[in-house]
Amino acid sequence: MDFLDLLYSAILGVIQGITEWLPISSTGHLLLAQEFLNMNTTKDFMDMFNVVIQFGSILAVIVLYFHKLNPFSPKKTLREKSETLHLWVKVLIAAVPGAVIGFLFDDIITGYLYNPLTIAIALILYGILFIVLESRHKKPQISAFPQMTYKVALLIGVFQVLALIPGTSRSGSTILGAVVLGCSRYVAAEFSFFLAIPMMLGASGYKVLKFILGNGSFSANEWGILLVGTVVSFLVSLFAIKFLMNYIKKHDFKAFGWYRIALGVIVILYFALFAADRLVSVAA
Repeated sequence: MDFLDLLYSAILGVIQGITEWLPISSTGHLLLAQEFLNMNTTKDFMDMFNVVIQFGSILAVIVLYFHKLNPFSPKKTLREKSETLHLWVKVLIAAVPGAVIGFLFDDIITGYLYNPLTIAIALILYGILFIVLESRHKKPQISAFPQMTYKVALLIGVFQVLALIPGTSRSGSTILGAVVLGCSRYVAAEFSFFLAIPMMLGASGYKVLKFILGNGSFSANEWGILLVGTVVSFLVSLFAIKFLMNYIKKHDFKAFGWYRIALGVIVILYFALFAADRLVSVAA
């Protein structure tokens, strides 16, 4: 195995673990980081890696929220078990729009939108939306999951479709949508976490199957890269989730909005200068 590849995978695992849950786009950050971290792998493998590494983040949600998500827990009353089952139905309903659109347009999205300019524009646009939304923040109408209707859950799922565009952020789009639809920040963030479970499991399985059918089995180096990235993503996600839930108890999302705008501007300037340098080099 290539030690440098494993080191780069660990770095990407840290980035994934932090950015998956904060509304700043994990895919966007991973793609930008890979402009500087060149692993000895194919493009097809990296396209798959960027999705499958999210599996570690899913495990973190399951570990942290196992009791809350378990409808068969002996510690729950019959009412609590019923509410948990209803929560799962809402999660599955919300997962449908993203799953359908993602399956139908995966090749188009990967082929045409996975580039620095798209990421930068999405970072800036949704950063502005977060700031505007928080400036007009109203008292939430939904402060607990039993108050969330199936219609609201489905509409949150529609917002999640926007996250198929790299740089948008899956957590960012679902949190933004949930808040617009009247959810409290706490409910919006937790529902975003839970919605990630079926979405990421489905996306990871689909990408792995697609890679194997097109390229055959994984090499030993590729297995190592996947394992390291996933484990690191899991460990870092445990802390990132706890941080976000503690953060939103006292703060809004404006800081994330400003961060997105700043990063988007830096990305545009960097790649504009990079393109200019290449043109100068070619001319010379």
